[in-house]
Amino acid sequence: MQLKLNHPTQIARGEITVTGSKSETNRLLILQALYPQIKILNLSNSDDSNVTQKGLKSKGDTIDIHHAGTAMRFLTAFFATQSDREVVLTGSKRMQERPIKLLVEALNSLGAEITYPKEYGFPPLVIKGKKITKNKVSLPANISSQYISALMLIAPSLENGLVIDLVGETTSVPYIQMTLTIMNQLGFETAFDGRQISIQPSSIIDAKTWTVESDWSSASYFYSIVALAQESEIILDSYFEESRQGDAALTEIYQKFGVKTVFDAGKIKLSKRVNYSLPNHISIDLRNTPDLAQTIAVTCLGLHVDCKLTGLHTLKIKETDRLTALKVEMEKLGATVDITDDTLELKNTGFIKKDISIETYNDHRMAMAFAPLGLKVPISINDAGVVSKSYPGFWEDLKKIDFDQKI
Repeated sequence: MQLKLNHPTQIARGEITVTGSKSETNRLLILQALYPQIKILNLSNSDDSNVTQKGLKSKGDTIDIHHAGTAMRFLTAFFATQSDREVVLTGSKRMQERPIKLLVEALNSLGAEITYPKEYGFPPLVIKGKKITKNKVSLPANISSQYISALMLIAPSLENGLVIDLVGETTSVPYIQMTLTIMNQLGFETAFDGRQISIQPSSIIDAKTWTVESDWSSASYFYSIVALAQESEIILDSYFEESRQGDAALTEIYQKFGVKTVFDAGKIKLSKRVNYSLPNHISIDLRNTPDLAQTIAVTCLGLHVDCKLTGLHTLKIKETDRLTALKVEMEKLGATVDITDDTLELKNTGFIKKDISIETYNDHRMAMAFAPLGLKVPISINDAGVVSKSYPGFWEDLKKIDFDQKI
């Protein structure tokens, strides 16, 4: 489905309720499968979370997680510990191109039995569940935090717990901290000193109810809308000032674009600062918040602000090679973009081409990151339904703030 977007007034006002964080939800679903006394409220309705739930409940021999990278990593670790199960864990063509070798090696070093029926180092995986008694493993610290979190989530269910040594400089620390915070608040005993994570074994925990905070990554698109609109005030429900999510860094990052955030009774109000002077160029290190890269880059394009974004080395193994995808699509709109393995540099030409069709590459964030440009020029989003991966109601929510949409 191709969706044509524009905004006739460039004035965006309204109140939106964003679905629960899929990052929190997916972590909690694994813990709940291991400790059924956990109750979860405000679950994410994203495809990723639905796939994780279905995978955990499946009694079949083959589990297809489609495009859901988090599900692939978390379920790999989960099924490795289920001694009564043997499953084939597979996914889409793109998923079968995304490496998982380091996680598999870590699990196998602990005593798991995971093999590759096709290409070595890549899904699909054959997982024969084992009782794991070894309790120490090492991982490179600069890999996707989901590998590390996958091990952390199964750790308390292991007979001897787990010590994870992180080798080198740790990236995506907020996502590791999110996992630790959730586990601590549920009653698990953990420790993290920046180099080593220790998690004690726990056969049972007290019954707990957890309300999932709304997703900050999803909020980023509304920050972009406020930044690009002539006038805007948008209220988003279910956000906390003391957030567990790393992408809450949005509140500080978007101050650079003149967006003000006010917290009030579980909501945030986003508005434009009056008479704010935009910088000509910004530099931002996103090693801790790489999922914001596409949104920030497109915001800069729409505002004609040159930028250099760094710390992006994990973007090449996401739903698509996000750095290459950003370069191709932003250059179609008239920008000049240079990329390396971990940086993106945008130079604006002072105009944005209109009526350009944006390819989404099976990547939900490509669709949602480019959508706010409809405030500046008419734009088309190809395969617009891809947003269901993390935010199924996204297009309906844009209608609430007066975006025109035509299929």
